[in-house]
Amino acid sequence: MRGQAAMDQPIRYATSPDGVRIAYAVMGKGTPVVRASHWLTHLEYELNSPVWRHLLLGMATRHTLVRYDGRGTGLSQRDGVEISLDRWVDDLACVVDSLSLERFVLLGVSQGGAISIKYAARHPERVSHLIIHGAYARGFLHRGNPDKQRQFVELNRALIREGWGSEHDAYRQWFTSQFIPGGTAEQSRWFNDLERVSATPEMMERFVIELSTINVADLLPQVKAPTLVTHCTGDVRVPFVLGQEIAAGISGAKFIPLDSRNHVFLADEPATRIFFDAVASFLGDPPFRGALPGTATFKERAQRRIAALERNWVIKAVAILAALAGAMISFLQLLRLLRQ
Repeated sequence: MRGQAAMDQPIRYATSPDGVRIAYAVMGKGTPVVRASHWLTHLEYELNSPVWRHLLLGMATRHTLVRYDGRGTGLSQRDGVEISLDRWVDDLACVVDSLSLERFVLLGVSQGGAISIKYAARHPERVSHLIIHGAYARGFLHRGNPDKQRQFVELNRALIREGWGSEHDAYRQWFTSQFIPGGTAEQSRWFNDLERVSATPEMMERFVIELSTINVADLLPQVKAPTLVTHCTGDVRVPFVLGQEIAAGISGAKFIPLDSRNHVFLADEPATRIFFDAVASFLGDPPFRGALPGTATFKERAQRRIAALERNWVIKAVAILAALAGAMISFLQLLRLLRQ
C-alpha cells in the first residue's frame, strides 16, 4: 500500500482560552492545512485506520497537515470541559495560534464544517482556502419537521446511553452503519472501536445535544475565502442537500458531488481520486499519478481479487467434497438395507 510507512507525528498541547488542554499533531511538509475537529477523532488511533488513513496521508503528502482532538475527545482534556460551537472554534484558534500560522488552508469534515465556517467568517485574513466535506450548516433541530428531528436526537441519545461504552458492537454499529454503510467488516470493526476509544458515552451525548442545535447558515455569505465543497451523493448521516446548501450560500464556492453511499469516502472508492483531483486543482497542486497515498496499488488490488477467487474456489471445493461424501454415505446405507 502506497504511503504505508508511518509518518512522524509528535503529540503537543495547546491551551484554549478557558484553560482546556487541546492535543494536536503536525505531519508532512508544505503549505499548512488545518483539519478542524469533528465527531470522532483520536490522533494516534486514526492514523493507522482503514477509514481515515488515506485522507490523512493524501493531505500530508504535499502539505503540512495539522490535526487536533476536540475537547472531550481523543487525547485532549476530557473532564471538566464546556461543550459548545463557540468553544470548538476557540480550540481551533488556540491550535493555529500556538503554531503561529498566519494563513492556512482550513479543512472541515462533517461537524468540522460548521466550526470552519464560523472561524473563516470571524478571521477572513487567516484562511487562504476553505475545503468542506460532508458538512452541514444547520443541525438536526433546524431541519425539516422539528418533532421528527427531536425524536431522532432522542433516539441517538438513548442509544449512546445504553451501549456506547459497552463491549458489544450492536449499539455502536447503528452509528457506524450511517457513517460507512459501504464499509468492509474490517472498516466497520475499526469504526466501532473508534467510537469506544474516542470519548465516553456521557461526552458523546453532550456532543449530540450541541450538534443538533448548530446553525451557521447566516454566516455563509460572510465567508470570503475561496471555497471547495464536496459531498457524497448517497450520504446517510448528512443528506446531500445540506452540502448543496453550503455551496449555494458561499459566494463563488465550487461544488463537487462524490458518488458514494458513505459519509466518509473510503480508500478504494472512485470518489477518493475525484476528491483529491478536486483538491489538487483547487490548491494549484499537480494531480496525483498512480496509486493514491494510503490506498492499494493496482498490483495489490489484483492480488486481493485473486486471493478472493481462490478462497471462493476452496469453499466450493469443500462444499462439493462434502456433498460427495454425503452421497457416498447415503449410497452405502441404501446398499446395506438392500442386502438385509
